[in-house]
Formats: sequence, C-alpha cells, structure tokens
Amino acid sequence: MSNADYESKTFVLKVNLDEFDAQKITEQKKVSVFKSLFSKPKADEVNVASTDLIYEGVLYVSGTYTADYYRKATHEISVDHNVSEVVLGEGTFPIREKSKFAKMLSGKKGKNKVDIQMEEHAYVVNSDSMYFDQHGTEIKFPLKLDYKNLENYPTRVLQKNQPDVKKPDLSVEEAIEKLKTKLKQLDVENVRDLREDFTIDEVYEIYVPIYESRIVGPKKKVELLRIDAVRNKIL
Repeated sequence: MSNADYESKTFVLKVNLDEFDAQKITEQKKVSVFKSLFSKPKADEVNVASTDLIYEGVLYVSGTYTADYYRKATHEISVDHNVSEVVLGEGTFPIREKSKFAKMLSGKKGKNKVDIQMEEHAYVVNSDSMYFDQHGTEIKFPLKLDYKNLENYPTRVLQKNQPDVKKPDLSVEEAIEKLKTKLKQLDVENVRDLREDFTIDEVYEIYVPIYESRIVGPKKKVELLRIDAVRNKIL
C-alpha cells in the first residue's frame, strides 16, 4: 500500500480581537483563574505579567483507503424437508442437524437449513479526515476555512510574528499514519489476493491566533489564560 504525493497548504486565520480588548478580558477574568471551591484571591493579589499573541498550528489530513480482496464466507439457505444435502460445483453440503426442540417446532415438513461455504469478492472504500492540535491530539476543529476568516498572505503573517508561531509537534507523516490506521478497518484473516491503496487527498497547516496571558497569583503561582482571537472565546 503506497502513499500518493501530497502538497501541503498553509492557512492563517484572521484576528478578530485586538490586544486592548484581549487585555481587558484578561483583567476581568484573572481572579477566576485562581478561584477554587474554598478560596478566591483578591483582585490586587493577582497580576497580569504579559499578554502575547501567538499563532498555534493545527494539522489537517484527509485521505481515501481502498481495498479489493476475496474472503471466506458462510451463507445459510433453506431447502425442502426432504433434501439431505446440496451439491454446488465440486462441493457437497449436508443439511444442518436439528435439535429435538427445533424438530418439534418445525414439524415433519419443516424446512432444512444448509450452510454453504464460499468465497466473496469484496471491496472497501473509506474516506475521512482528521485534525490534530499543536501537541498532536486529535480534535474537532470548530472553525470554517472560508475567505472571510483567512489571511490573504499567510506566509507574511507567520514571518512577521516569529518567534510566536508554534508549529505542530506532529509531523505530516505521523498524521498520515494515524489517518491510515483509522481508515484501514479490515480483518486480513481469511482473506486472499488483497490489493490495497491509500491516497492522500489534502494536507493543511492551519494557524489559529490566540492571546496567551501569563498571570501571577498568590504565592507567586503562575497560570495561563488563553483567548481564541478568532471567536473571542476563552479556551
């Protein structure tokens, strides 16, 4: 099973929240970061040390797995009560033995059952896609990649914001292997003449703008508050 060549595309989502508003939200929510069931610090005990705009990479892969093969199978057929066996090709298949209870239910003229062992010529076509966050965990991606949400010049945006660009930890090759495993749900036992193919349809690197605030609380404990700068949502 071989992988087709692929071309990776890069997309950068537009920022819909400016830094001033992000700082304002952070200031309003800073105390809640340290809030627990039994305690809540005072506002003057919590300070926002920094707020930075970062671009966090999400990896998207889609592909198609196909397989063509022969597999062993058993099919049940019903025959008349006076049939003792079925001859099919070079094979002879006896009727299935009935239990006393089954004989009582079906009566003297009840149908007999025959199990026919044969081969089926089958095929599989599975297509799917997967998103992985910056740390390589599969996620459901909540954003649409339409022109309203995308930067026109993604490479320029990423270059301008270095070193605050976090590329995906997972390589494209590793993501493709995960997708391949997901798509290949085929039990190869009792299978012959298996022909497989895996085609990569699309590979994207998607960069999501996130405001990340470093907040210092009581006893100099440090927490992070993250705001999705596309949806204006605290993560």
